[in-house]
Amino acid sequence: SGKVDRRKKAKRNINDNKMREIKIDKLVVNICVGEHGDRLVRASKVLNQLTGQDCQYGRSRLTIRNFGVRRNEEISCYTTVRGPKAYDILERALRVKEYELEEKNFSKAGNFGFGITEHIDLEIRYDPAIGIYGMDFYIVLSRPGYRVGRRRQKTSRVGGTHRVSRDDAKAWFEDKFEGTILKFRQKMF
Repeated sequence: SGKVDRRKKAKRNINDNKMREIKIDKLVVNICVGEHGDRLVRASKVLNQLTGQDCQYGRSRLTIRNFGVRRNEEISCYTTVRGPKAYDILERALRVKEYELEEKNFSKAGNFGFGITEHIDLEIRYDPAIGIYGMDFYIVLSRPGYRVGRRRQKTSRVGGTHRVSRDDAKAWFEDKFEGTILKFRQKMF
């Protein structure tokens, strides 16, 4: 009976431990235009309006003649947002999705992502000169202590019990944003 009491006490203490609190490590916002030129510049302006910071440009890996895309051509723009600004942008994006995500949006590593079709739903003013762009949001979750895997000296691994799992990410999403997770539906042919 002493063993059972210790296990119950350990379970209760895990939830109280501040090192187990999950937080947003980073939010990556991506707009893939699929071509180089004026549309890509306008998409970068949309990201700048949303995040307030400059964006990076993603390049194509392959040449696809049917799409008119060459290798190493800039075809997308993305921005990484951290800190409280990431929470604000994520809140606005989830409001568009009505706080509903599908089960397949969550990865095994405890991260999740989703997309929206129109950026004007994020309360950004519509500009006819820019147009309408869809964008993808990818959220990386972490716990305090993840730095041990990334630091330069004495790098070590984050233990399996300390990593954020898919179930942890789902519980965090439901708790933090009071969201709902839709069960995966098989497509009917």
